[in-house]
Order: sequence, then C-alpha cells, then structure tokens
Amino acid sequence: MHKVFSVPDPLRKTPTHYCPGCGHGIAHRLVAEVIQDLGIRGKTIAVAPVGCAVVAYDYWKFDCSEAPHGRALAVATAIKRMQPEKIVFTYQGDGDLAAIGTNETIHAANRGENLSVVFINNAIYGMTGGQLAPTTLLGQKTSTSAAGRDKKLHGYPLKISEMLALLPGVCYLERVSLHNPGEVLKAKSAIRRAFQNQLEGLGFSLVEVLSPCPTYWGLSPREALDWIRDVMQKEFPLGRIK
Repeated sequence: MHKVFSVPDPLRKTPTHYCPGCGHGIAHRLVAEVIQDLGIRGKTIAVAPVGCAVVAYDYWKFDCSEAPHGRALAVATAIKRMQPEKIVFTYQGDGDLAAIGTNETIHAANRGENLSVVFINNAIYGMTGGQLAPTTLLGQKTSTSAAGRDKKLHGYPLKISEMLALLPGVCYLERVSLHNPGEVLKAKSAIRRAFQNQLEGLGFSLVEVLSPCPTYWGLSPREALDWIRDVMQKEFPLGRIK
C-alpha cells in the first residue's frame, strides 16, 4: 500500500507568493489538513491581519476575514461571539501577535475566548523589510539592529507563550517547529488539538510555530532549517507549555 500525496480540499491549487524556503506554505497546508480531517470546512472562519500571510484567503477555500495590523484576536472575538457555532481561528506572525497586537493577545487569552491561534514565529518582521521583532534573538542582525539585538538597547526576546501560560483563561499552549518532517507532523498534531479544544468549548488555545525566514535571516533554505534546530530552539524550546 502506498499513500498518494494529494492537495487537501480546503487548500487552493495556486502559485505561492512566499519566498523560497518560507515556512508559511507548510503551515497553510497543515491548517488545511486539520480542517479537512475534522470535517469543519463549512463552518470555519480564519482571521489574518497584516503580515506576510495577509493574503491567506488566496490559499484557503473557506471563509476568511482580514484584520488591521495586530487586531486579529479582537476581530476573531467579535465573530465568535456573534456566531458561536463557527470555528474561528487567527493566523498571525510574531510582529503582529507579539508587538502591535500584544494587548489584544493578552486580553483575549485572559478572557478565555474560545478561539484557536496559529502563531508563526520567525523572529523577524518579514513583510516590511526584516526589522527587529519582539522575538528576535540576542545578537541576531536585522535591518534595524545591524550590530545584532542588544539586551540593553532592545530588551530580551519576548516569550509570549510562557507569558500566556500564567493566565487562567488559556487552556492549551504548545511550541512546535517546521525544521524537519518529524517536527512538521508534531506541528499538525498540535494544531489539531487547538481546533479540537475549540470544538469542545475549552477556551483559548495557541500553537507557536517556529518557522524559517531565509530571506531576512540571510541564509539559504537549508541553513535556515538548521538555524531553527541549532540556535532558535535554545531560546524557544519546543514542547507543551500548558
């Protein structure tokens, strides 16, 4: 028996606009596979704010809403409260969720909103030119930290998942990675759990996904995967946080 590789039905067959080696394409597919596996395509609504994935609706064949930069969880909260029978999730980058949207993130989590969050952490602002992000590592060079992130000037990398773990409204937090096939399978399992939690009405769930950005890391796609494994995971260790 051979398993036939096919495109999940919730994923559009469309050329990608992402850079070579970017992790968004993998993450998009995982979300689509989970939605197909759970049989919830007809009642799923995605919310994507400003960022590299602002045009996520070009890739998914289910309802999607855009949100202003950082406001995805505010928009998702409104949609879920108006249509509680729907499965509502946000798909956000670190510059969005952990910077301009930090307030929305913390308060939606603290309220225990019955939402699922896919948080793509590539430690940099990708869409706007590779600037320092809240999750940029110490010593990491960006277009706005040419000498590397300095803790005295820029502070430490923000560990948003560990922060949210303190809030009673949060039911599930897990950090996963896309740097090899085995970790991709674990990432799918975590995303499925985040959606399943919402189906069961358990509260706020977030999956943090360590994802490569070869373009603004200044690395080849292969080197970017190794950098996640050898460097990024030391600052952001994988596993179940809550």
